[in-house]
Amino acid sequence: MTTISVTGHMDLTDESVPLVRDALRGLLRGHAGGALVGVSCIAEGADALFAEVVLELGGRLVVVIPSRDYRWTKVKPRHAETFDGLVGAAHEVHVLSVETADRAAYEAANKVLLERADRLVAVWNGEPPTGKGGGTADVVREALESGLPVEVVWPRGAARRG
Repeated sequence: MTTISVTGHMDLTDESVPLVRDALRGLLRGHAGGALVGVSCIAEGADALFAEVVLELGGRLVVVIPSRDYRWTKVKPRHAETFDGLVGAAHEVHVLSVETADRAAYEAANKVLLERADRLVAVWNGEPPTGKGGGTADVVREALESGLPVEVVWPRGAARRG
């Protein structure tokens, strides 16, 4: 059994979604079925795409929700149906005991992702950390510093909004 956690950008362009989904499918296909456990915070973008592919391939999904208020304060209406569907399909759901979705909650969730993982998949354009903490580049840095193998997924043509 292989446990793979994900970190990645939330703000993928609409054109990037199928590119990233296909790249994740190709990467995870070798672990398909009961041998695959995917750990994700299921945020919009990379996290949700990863979770969907894990389930599509017959893997088990473990969801980490950063705070008690996360669903109601941070999940945008356009992502709510996907979020709720992934929570319903998960084999495990861990809601952290943090009350408010803030930087500390995200950093705590990232810590759980890294602790649970045998490997980390990063849907990441390679840009350095923003300095805010808790972002994709920060999680990649923490994983590498701890010796956790990291596989970067950023297919040709992928881009972020804005």
